[in-house]
Amino acid sequence: MTDAETTRETTVGELSEGQILRGILDRLPPSTALVGPGDDAAVLAVPDGRVVATTDTLVHGPDFRLAWSSAHDLGFKAAAVNLSDVAAMGARPVALLVALAMPDATPVSFVRGFADGLAAACAELAPGCAVEGGDLTVSDTLTIAVTALGSLDGREPVRRSGARVGDGVYVIGELGQAARGLDVLFRRFTDAEGAPVALTAEARADLSPADAHALSRQLTPHPPIADALRAAAAGATAMMDISDGLALDATRLADASEVTIAFASAALGDDAALALGGGEDHGFLVTFPADAVPLGRRVGTVEARGADAITVDGRAWTGRAGWDPYRDWDAGRG
Repeated sequence: MTDAETTRETTVGELSEGQILRGILDRLPPSTALVGPGDDAAVLAVPDGRVVATTDTLVHGPDFRLAWSSAHDLGFKAAAVNLSDVAAMGARPVALLVALAMPDATPVSFVRGFADGLAAACAELAPGCAVEGGDLTVSDTLTIAVTALGSLDGREPVRRSGARVGDGVYVIGELGQAARGLDVLFRRFTDAEGAPVALTAEARADLSPADAHALSRQLTPHPPIADALRAAAAGATAMMDISDGLALDATRLADASEVTIAFASAALGDDAALALGGGEDHGFLVTFPADAVPLGRRVGTVEARGADAITVDGRAWTGRAGWDPYRDWDAGRG
């Protein structure tokens, strides 16, 4: 037997679905469901009988590149982007359902690292939430689909349609860092033709602290889930996850509430254009009435609906609005 044969990694194509699944479940924390993984479906206990549900899909190419993201990164990010959507409704995340479609040649070590990332995200961002089921299948393109479920715990959902004239507009979390991280990847980790090159540990160690932080926020977003739940309890009138860019998501909130969101550029940081147009921050855009004790930093005011859904310093925003996969995929930055 050659050295290459003895060091070759086992691939998912060499195992059964049951063997792959067992390798995932062994790395996840114990189920918190009444009936967890192992049956045809999970059975969850939801205190007030209402379930908040969301789903998100990550596809190799437009959403991530394996040259840049480790298996652990992908597991963490796949969980985080769904946990943030549940929390944006004011709901406590309670379960994830994960579907993974992989090429036959995918190393089994990738699946294990991915499971570790899922577990780490749940433990860090939403303690008590667990992976309670999912699906495995074969695909030419690595595709990750996650469904997150949450409990309102007796509260009403915080919808994007509840903003009222006179409310303050707040942001919980960072703005523009994930976009900065994406710029670092395209600027420093592509070849002459623009194809991704491997992001090694040594290369990451050479980054400045600012670039390293931005890169971490792109590859492993850390939505402030607990703060979103506190915002809901504090009387937020509207809230949504900032995933596609502050300007685009604020436009959606303004349209749903039939108001205008008036931003102050000085409140958006050193680079207002990046704060407004950069996507994947996974913080929270929240509106609070004047009599509430708000969370986050104030960035604007809700005004009566005018000609524009959002304004910046009293003028219509004409810069980049954020990420739209159907509009921006050709640009290659996803």
